[in-house]
Amino acid sequence: MNLASQTIVNLDSLIEALPEKSKKLFHRLFSVTTTKGNLKPPPTMLPWIEQQFGSVDKVTEQRIVKITNLVTFEGAVFNSLRALRPRQLKDRLKVEARILDGAKNDPLSKPLEDTPEDPFGRIRGKHSITASNIAKYDGLHGMVIFKDYNPIEFSREEVIDYLDTGWKWAQKAHEFDPLAKYYFFLWNSLKKAGATLAHGHAQVVLGRDSHYAKIEALRHAAIHYKADFGSNYFDDLYRVHLDLGLALEKDGTETLVYLTPIKEKEVILLSKSLDSSFRERVYEVLACFRDRMHVTAFNVGIATPPLNSIPEGWKDFPTIARIVDRGYPWDGSSDFGTMELYAASIICSDPFQVARVLEEALTKGGVKENSG
Repeated sequence: MNLASQTIVNLDSLIEALPEKSKKLFHRLFSVTTTKGNLKPPPTMLPWIEQQFGSVDKVTEQRIVKITNLVTFEGAVFNSLRALRPRQLKDRLKVEARILDGAKNDPLSKPLEDTPEDPFGRIRGKHSITASNIAKYDGLHGMVIFKDYNPIEFSREEVIDYLDTGWKWAQKAHEFDPLAKYYFFLWNSLKKAGATLAHGHAQVVLGRDSHYAKIEALRHAAIHYKADFGSNYFDDLYRVHLDLGLALEKDGTETLVYLTPIKEKEVILLSKSLDSSFRERVYEVLACFRDRMHVTAFNVGIATPPLNSIPEGWKDFPTIARIVDRGYPWDGSSDFGTMELYAASIICSDPFQVARVLEEALTKGGVKENSG
């Protein structure tokens, strides 16, 4: 990646500079529009604008970039100025300390005493153990409870163990119910990202009949794309991001910083299976988020093709992980509103800046190794 002078603001000129074949592929997958937002503040506001945003000019003429994925119809609106909006921030260290202190003695701290087990028992990893979720999403819905209560101080070995334990749970659940074959792994880190309990844990589900709706929507979009263009959607998605310097491949796992993220800094990982390389890359992205981008509240979602023989409609579908920043736990404001629910995602972070940091971490030894 050569990203030193690249930003989302000048995406249109970056696309224009691509070779013709790459440019055509980009416009097959994405549409980009730019607009300007202008305003006239009263003189009384100028000192506050200078203090809050650093420049009056930044506010009076704002460049906004709108991107739509023409295959999946995911959309994002980028305006970095929104990251500088006034927020009511609580004391960071006090809030973090309270969150982590509460995690020490919540119901997940004694899983054998305070959590139920699945009908087929528990799966025990070196750093985790499963439980049956008491309020279920699906017939087979479990938890992977981390032995270390602190959800932020994870190591490479621990993250790989969490993913291994979840996958072993899926295999056991499938033996218990052979009709259940659609696996989804989810990790909500801290309350800001949707976790009810602060003690580190992930969740695992195995569904019947079909995958969850958004995963099926993605699969069907890819099928239609192949019918229209004779090409694999996921391969082309990676290629478009690679051409712009927003993707890299390491040991068979493709990693890209997504141009139409659902929220801040979304990274997508693509692999042929939930193999060791995929597990390693999940850890490295999370460690990069935590150590280099100061992200502690995040969501991880991992979907795989069906567990048994792969039907025709699934043969091009990869194992896919999506990882996204959910904001600071000590920030009282929400990152999700009506625009995200019903229109398009509003994004403050710049994918090119995220890609710069991620490349440094994944290719130049920039990932901190906790002892675990």
